[in-house]
Amino acid sequence: MKRILSLSAIALAAALVAAPLFAAGQQASGAKQLIVGIAMPTQSSQRWIQDGGNMKKILEERGYKVDLQYAEDNIDAQVAQLENMITKGANCLVIASIDGESLTNVLEKAAASKIPVIAYDRLIRNSASVSYYATFDNYKVGVQQGSYIVDKLGLKDGKGPFNVEIFAGSPDDNNAYFFFNGAMDQLNPYIKSGKLVVKSGQTDFAKVATLRWDGATAQQRMDNVLTAFYTGANVDAVLSPYDGISIGILSSLKSVGYGKGGKKLPIVTGQDAELPSMKSILAGEQTHTVFKDTRTLAKRAANMVDAVLQGKDAEVNDTKTYDNGKKVVPSFLEIPVSVDITNYKEALIDTGYYTADQLK
Repeated sequence: MKRILSLSAIALAAALVAAPLFAAGQQASGAKQLIVGIAMPTQSSQRWIQDGGNMKKILEERGYKVDLQYAEDNIDAQVAQLENMITKGANCLVIASIDGESLTNVLEKAAASKIPVIAYDRLIRNSASVSYYATFDNYKVGVQQGSYIVDKLGLKDGKGPFNVEIFAGSPDDNNAYFFFNGAMDQLNPYIKSGKLVVKSGQTDFAKVATLRWDGATAQQRMDNVLTAFYTGANVDAVLSPYDGISIGILSSLKSVGYGKGGKKLPIVTGQDAELPSMKSILAGEQTHTVFKDTRTLAKRAANMVDAVLQGKDAEVNDTKTYDNGKKVVPSFLEIPVSVDITNYKEALIDTGYYTADQLK
């Protein structure tokens, strides 16, 4: 015998069919809106502006309220911003730290309030209160930079010797060591064989590091190196870990005549595919950069936010590499892309990261 549905049952069924299915992070009308605090290091670098903006957009589209703050490379300011986020009831924190070792106390406060923490592109050290780490394969970034110099100088074909100078990133950023080690693993065999000559003799990380990734600091050091070691000699390549440093190095080189009168600029590597450096590459000055798609990383971090706030495990692909001194932080490593004049259109324009007009 067929059952006849009551009008109320039919109405309920229709309502269930019509009810919206909420995507991860979205909340039904009337539910308390979850708050995500995003702490970024500085707006002086294009990439951090894009990182923060991309993440804010994605999270807001998923229904979160976002508190995005930049500390302008002031450690105390970043700590104060995080304390304020905790006080205001943040449900999750995403942090790109200025100093990876300065946040232990504030993260203890986050843990006491049961606020999960996601480290964003810079590992937070000496804290067990870090749930996940979203970053790129930082060792591979360095490998791409070092390999580019090896390939372009023809070192594998026995060419040389060539003069090279080495720059590294900020000593308070854990990534800087991965970049440096990846690059030097490619360059050291040729330094030892004499095919690469570091006339300054400065190859130890401590001597070649650039505090806060500052281009002006790099420019001053390059000025000093050129004055002290390159009278009557030319630099053939410079290992630079970041575009802002690369621009400073190029300014120094151009100030003593490189790039004109037959004195060609050396190979200069970089990272982040920032607009000034991309324009420099197109102008035949900077040679290379490593593209790290901030859209991809922002989405990865947003997915981690979704997971921790739903009590789920986030997707990771590395559970061994990133020991922060208190724990091995489960991580997802996105893939960087080596970029120069030959493939920038495919990597940056075809993917929609930049328009052709932006690079003019």
